[in-house]
Amino acid sequence: MSGPKDTRVSLMPIMRYTDCNKAVDMFTKVFGFTEGNSFRDDNGNVQHAELWFGNGGIMIGPVADTEFGKHMRQPRQAGGVTATVFAVVADPDAHFERSKAAGLEILDPIKNQDYGSREYSVRDPEGFIWTFGTYDAAGTK
Repeated sequence: MSGPKDTRVSLMPIMRYTDCNKAVDMFTKVFGFTEGNSFRDDNGNVQHAELWFGNGGIMIGPVADTEFGKHMRQPRQAGGVTATVFAVVADPDAHFERSKAAGLEILDPIKNQDYGSREYSVRDPEGFIWTFGTYDAAGTK
């Protein structure tokens, strides 16, 4: 079996959004991601965006009836999500306040966990669930 290629980033979830422009704004202005390579159509609509968070990132694109897109369902189409994303942040309290101020649905308010993390969970406008906290799994090896 082959392992991961020796790169700075080994995993990048791919997600589809019905309004990618709004999603990029949420990721950058509320969640603290940095926009990397983005490709927009002639009307300025995001067709592909790479969004970076520390040494990890995600790729997003529009919901589309394409060969790849036909394998994906939005959380509301699926009746919920089958996976969530955890992101390590330095100041979860400030991060929580930004999400709250943006009007995002708070699923679990900011709190200390038994395993040492301070974190909260939020649902984004398209139904994806994100948890932001201090637990650094790689730092515990």
